[in-house]
Amino acid sequence: MRKQEEQPKRRLTSSGTDIDEVKRLNQQSGLSYNQVKDLLAKNAAEADKKA
Repeated sequence: MRKQEEQPKRRLTSSGTDIDEVKRLNQQSGLSYNQVKDLLAKNAAEADKKA
């Protein structure tokens, strides 16, 4: 009998969603809503200083 390879234990929600996979995909997705909002506010403040 072959020894089975051990797989990392997956953390799943009650509906079966892989929590770690969602976190990994979110990290690759770019800026969050709040990060975009902060960036726009910062750019608007800098534009006001120049005007």
